[in-house]
Amino acid sequence: MEAIATDYGIEKALKQLGVKDINEGTSTGSNNFANGEVIESYSPVDAQLIGKVKSTTKEDYEKVITTASAAFLTWRNMPAPQRGEIVRQFGNKLRELKEPLGKLVSYEMGKSLQEGYGEVQEMIDICDFAVGLSRQLNGQTIPSERPGHVMREQWHSLGVVGIISAFNFPVAVWAWNTALAWVCGDVCIWKASEKTPLCAVACQNIIAGILKENNLPEGISNIITGDYTVGEMMTTDTRVPLISATGSTRMGRIVGVTVAERFGKSLLELGGNNAIIITPTADLKVVVPGAVFGAVGTAGQRCTSTRRLIIHESVYDKVRDAIVGAYGQLTIGNPLDEKNHIGPLIDKDSVNTYLAAIEKAKAEGGNVLVEGGVLEGEGYESGCYVKPAIIEAENHYEIVQHETFAPVLYLMKYSGEVENAIEQQNGVAQGLSSAIMTNEMKEAEKFLSFAGSDCGIANVNIGTSGAEIGGAFGGEKETGGGRESGSDAWKVYMRRQTNTVNYSDELPLAQGIKFDL
Repeated sequence: MEAIATDYGIEKALKQLGVKDINEGTSTGSNNFANGEVIESYSPVDAQLIGKVKSTTKEDYEKVITTASAAFLTWRNMPAPQRGEIVRQFGNKLRELKEPLGKLVSYEMGKSLQEGYGEVQEMIDICDFAVGLSRQLNGQTIPSERPGHVMREQWHSLGVVGIISAFNFPVAVWAWNTALAWVCGDVCIWKASEKTPLCAVACQNIIAGILKENNLPEGISNIITGDYTVGEMMTTDTRVPLISATGSTRMGRIVGVTVAERFGKSLLELGGNNAIIITPTADLKVVVPGAVFGAVGTAGQRCTSTRRLIIHESVYDKVRDAIVGAYGQLTIGNPLDEKNHIGPLIDKDSVNTYLAAIEKAKAEGGNVLVEGGVLEGEGYESGCYVKPAIIEAENHYEIVQHETFAPVLYLMKYSGEVENAIEQQNGVAQGLSSAIMTNEMKEAEKFLSFAGSDCGIANVNIGTSGAEIGGAFGGEKETGGGRESGSDAWKVYMRRQTNTVNYSDELPLAQGIKFDL
């Protein structure tokens, strides 16, 4: 490999993670029955080939689903706390491998090294959460109207859970789903993004080792690789009762309809068009880092990235100048170098989408405050490094109404009361994350009220980007309505059952119905 990989320990990291035959052959994860076309993974950091995997054929998929279904029969019969013990061991192994896995995430996806480490930390955190959850999969007792009867509600494992994840969080979103699914007694098949397949191989290798050490079937965790046609094998398969899909709204429409047609369950975490409302009392020391990180973190490739700033007209100039000034301090370059704030976009297609969005915004009347563009020259050879742009715009612009997965930030004004800003914030089709910057309690409470933000996430005095695993993650409207990670999100991975037990010597009927023989 070229010097960059050696300089930043990428080759060593790949070896530690069991991702072999780099630049020479095919890298496969344990239990990856793949015999299809070769997928080459190139880093957006330096355009170097990292490794190769083979895509999953229909025949390969049948082997995977058969293996997973058989493993489920063993896994579901283990007591939930014992399943939690396996997840605990997985979390501890992630602690040992946080550095190499974080580097691989950064190198294959392009996010900053700190964000790569942070993503692995999310995996560790959800494992800790799931371990505790394994002793709290509680049902409830319900009073019965009939004497000598008791009603109960309990939860059972679903079976095979299909997980479709996106490139921007190549490991964390899988862990959110799979850690909870595992303690719930489910087994998982993961269709990772074809843009970050080696991250999936590394994760599969890690959990496969844990399962082997505990004499458990490999089929508890499985990966399939390839483009959207591989995902279709799961979405159309009645043997997969739940599909959890993270990605674009366009993808979610297809997955949701397909799974619903076969009466399966779907958990959809789709696009965001997130805004921060900035009120006259907002503290700039909080506003600037919150808004800037939200807009440029992961090069704007988060579903929770800040796309819009809705600023009160009385402080608009001050906030605008502060944000523009902060953009002038950003450094763009190799994300493995921790001096840089921003790495590359994932590929050239994303670059073209970014450029088209800027031109569309200009054509609709937008005023460019910070010019965008593609960076060239030494260190930018991959052609995927772009400059974050800031554009004054109106909320009704067609381009503003759509999610652009790139660092393009739109600034707009509001006047009068905070309700006017909330109306603008809600005036898009997506409903994932939102935030308000204010030191006025009444404004904060209005934003959080039933008449306030219509998003699944609503923050006060923090940005739209970043979430802790303790809370349920997801959104409304075209974001899909699903919830992953914390709170009671575990319930989607199980099936609910109501039990009624008659412990009397009589058989009274509900609603007082008489049926005498």
